[in-house]
Amino acid sequence: MRYSINVPNFGEFADPHVFADVARRAEEAGWDALLIWDHIVEEKHLHRAIADPWILLTAAALATSRLRLGTAITPVARRRPAKLAREITTLDRLTGGRMILGAGLGAPVEDEYGSFGDTTNTRVLAERLDEGLHALNLLWSGEPVTYHGNQITVDDVVFLPTPVQRPRVPIWVGGFWPNKAPMRRAARWDGAIPVMDGMVEARPPDTDQVRELVKFLHQCRADNGLADQPFDIVIGGMSTKGTGELADLGVTWWDERMPWGDELERIEPMLRRIEQGPPRD
Repeated sequence: MRYSINVPNFGEFADPHVFADVARRAEEAGWDALLIWDHIVEEKHLHRAIADPWILLTAAALATSRLRLGTAITPVARRRPAKLAREITTLDRLTGGRMILGAGLGAPVEDEYGSFGDTTNTRVLAERLDEGLHALNLLWSGEPVTYHGNQITVDDVVFLPTPVQRPRVPIWVGGFWPNKAPMRRAARWDGAIPVMDGMVEARPPDTDQVRELVKFLHQCRADNGLADQPFDIVIGGMSTKGTGELADLGVTWWDERMPWGDELERIEPMLRRIEQGPPRD
C-alpha cells in the first residue's frame, strides 16, 4: 500500500510557494504522492482563487526529489491532447519519472465547460475523453502518429522527447462508483481513482463497496486481456485507522482527503495531517 495527499488547486493551495512547501513537507513526512485537482472555475458563483495545476506541480517538482506528483483529476475532454502531452512529458522529465495523470470528465460540467462555450453533452465529452487518452498514449510513444477520431485529429506528427516513464506516464481514471462506465474506462489504463459514498465528509468507503469495486475492475481487466499487468486501485477519505484491510482487498493506494467545507482549502489542517504521516499499520 502506498499513500497520497489530495488537495484542491484553489484557496490557500493556489499560491505556488505554499504548494511547494506542502509538497516538501509531504515528502519529509513519508508520503508517497501529492495529487492536485484541476479546475478552472469549479463552482463559478463562489469566485474561488484558483491556480493552474501544472504551474503548481512544477513548483512542487522543484521542491522534492522522491514524491510522486499528479492530478486528481484532469478533465481531458476540455484540453487539447497535444498541449497536455507536452506539459506532462516536460514534467515527467523534470521529475525524473514521477508524474501521474489522473483523468476523467470533470465537474461541474455546466461551469467548467458551458461557461466557455463548450458542449455540456456528456456523451460527446466522454467520447472526447476516450479519444484524448488514446491520442496521449500515441503521442508519448515517440513514433509517427496519425489518428482520426470523431473528436480528435492527429496528422503525421512525432513528439520528442518522450516521457521518462515507459510505455507512458501512468493514467488513473476517475469517476463516480457505482457508475460502471468510468470504471470500465479505468480498466483499460493503469489505475482507478473512484469517487465513492461519503465524499463530502471524506468518510472512508464501506468495505463491501470496495470489495465490489475491486471485483468489477479485476473482471474488466481480465476481459481486456490485462489481468497479468500492474494496475492501481486508489481509495480515499480521511483516515481514522490503518489501511491493512483495504490492502487485503486489493487496494494499492490510500488517498488522504479533507472533508468538503471551509477547511478543504485551508493549508493548516492539511499540514497537521501531513506531519502525522501516512496511516500505515
